[in-house]
Amino acid sequence: MSHAVKALPPDAADQDDLGARLRRRRKVRGLSLKEVAQRADVSIGLVSQVERGLTMPSVRSLGAICGALEMPVGWLFETSDGGAADDLVVRRHQRRVLDLGAKGMVKELMTPDSCTGIQMMRLVIRPGGSTGDTPYNHPSGAKCGTVLSGQLMLEVDGDSRRLDTGDSFAFDATRMIRFWCEGSEAAEVLWIVTPAVY
Repeated sequence: MSHAVKALPPDAADQDDLGARLRRRRKVRGLSLKEVAQRADVSIGLVSQVERGLTMPSVRSLGAICGALEMPVGWLFETSDGGAADDLVVRRHQRRVLDLGAKGMVKELMTPDSCTGIQMMRLVIRPGGSTGDTPYNHPSGAKCGTVLSGQLMLEVDGDSRRLDTGDSFAFDATRMIRFWCEGSEAAEVLWIVTPAVY
């Protein structure tokens, strides 16, 4: 069974992206860059660069910025279909999508928002795409997944492993991780986390 990777827009395309949505929310809330940075405990420069699409924050920083803006991180995911939300099933054409642009990664939510104990995502990591140089973790839970196509490099607590198509992984979410696409083909990964992070 083959798993085709959908063509992805170039990094600069579709700039009504995460940064633009965060900027709109900040304006709606009537907050300055400085106020958001202070509330999120991040630098003004980071907030500004994220809004302009120059950088992508870590999951933790993104959550803090969204918290400062009083919005769920899930609002950053775009839905390709305006259909009504289902609390049991997410149809393929209704997956919410978050394009992480500068990080060379696209995440599709495959579980409904009503299920907060676990979350499944389809990640497509373009060649050269990564979570960045700084490892991150979550305060609780676990992560697991499988590589559907391509090659993924996964670093857990400084130990790097190459995963090929069909390989799977699992670890406690408290461990320090980072990951990236290995090779010239996009890596498609089924990624599951507990509890839901978006």
